[in-house]
Amino acid sequence: MQTNEFGFNFDHSYARLPPALFEENPYQALLRRVIEQQAVLIARWMLVGFVHGVMNTDNMAISGETIDYGPCAFVDTYDPNTVFSSIDYQGRYAYGRQPAIALWNLQRFAETLLPLLDPNQDRAEEMAAVELARFPELYHKHYLDGMRGKLGLVDAEPEDESLVRDLLRLMHAYQADFSGTFLDLTYARLEGGELYRSPEFAQWKTRWQERLARSPLSRDGVHELMKRSNPAVIPRNHRVEEALRPAVQAGDYSLVKKLLDVLKDPFAHSAQQHEYAQPPEPSPMPYRTFCGT
Repeated sequence: MQTNEFGFNFDHSYARLPPALFEENPYQALLRRVIEQQAVLIARWMLVGFVHGVMNTDNMAISGETIDYGPCAFVDTYDPNTVFSSIDYQGRYAYGRQPAIALWNLQRFAETLLPLLDPNQDRAEEMAAVELARFPELYHKHYLDGMRGKLGLVDAEPEDESLVRDLLRLMHAYQADFSGTFLDLTYARLEGGELYRSPEFAQWKTRWQERLARSPLSRDGVHELMKRSNPAVIPRNHRVEEALRPAVQAGDYSLVKKLLDVLKDPFAHSAQQHEYAQPPEPSPMPYRTFCGT
């Protein structure tokens, strides 16, 4: 049994890895696996506008699962600086900072593995650095692939990154709803709204349509891909509050059960889900969550 100075049993952890991952150094394989899983997880968070809110190292699972949902919430109006947690005064865990925080956490995890990676400190640090250097590229690949899906793109072209970046820039500038914008693109609902009336968006839309024209997918295929990539509904804060209020005040859980039923399969795109997809009314005060939420 191998343990580090904190008494963590790494044998138990790497024994759960797929046999194909075993190498001469199983602890390096463990680190690599955790890095890969976190790259996938954080990309998935970002693709649906999920803000974890409390990304301390103890709230990061080496299994690649999301844990500790206390102050989490989903972005409405797109802003990379969105913060929900009432105690995150510095914006450390803001929506747009989550990939960087994940890397910082992985660096701390790698430090605990150093004595097991190699008896020589310098070699151990070099091995860890090589693995950690893969995270930004892995995350970016999964994120960009996911964004392609959200835009109905099944293949890859060099222009795709700027297409995504420019859309997000416009969404930020025009305070557009994150999930709602991608649903509008999915269902071609691009008539109303300040963003859609802007000349900048018209130019972007032309680029997007030209890009879609080069795609091997049919129009129906594009639509189905976008439906699979863009949730019809997210647990919007105002809907969660609406459901919890009668449950807390009167023990009436009917709205909670209805909300849970709607959220059970967010990619179903049912009529009831479209009803729950509406963004909240504008508010001068930012929404705040708490660790006991």
